[in-house]
Amino acid sequence: MEWMNISYVLAFLAVFVASVSQILLKQSAQQEHKNIILKFLNWRVILGYALLFGTTVINVFAYRGVELKVTPMIESTGIIWVTLLAALILGEKPTLRSVLSILVTIVGIIVFSL
Repeated sequence: MEWMNISYVLAFLAVFVASVSQILLKQSAQQEHKNIILKFLNWRVILGYALLFGTTVINVFAYRGVELKVTPMIESTGIIWVTLLAALILGEKPTLRSVLSILVTIVGIIVFSL
């Protein structure tokens, strides 16, 4: 039972880490780069892709104890994290569309959990 709880925590952690990596990649895309090489070889891009690789490793361990039927629900929380992180880190104001997407995601999670 304890392994199963850890697996769920790892699955949610992987989604959060992937969301952080998306913010890093967006920050890099918004910056001017001197040339095409520096566009892809800067610390934000390298760290962003390293974090995405890390989520793959985390998911290998997480999915050992997570029921596969709940993985789409866990993965769908990414839109919530990306919107929150974009507001906090990038200073982006959430759009009506993103707020509606979050609400639909939360309703879907609640319906799925019933």
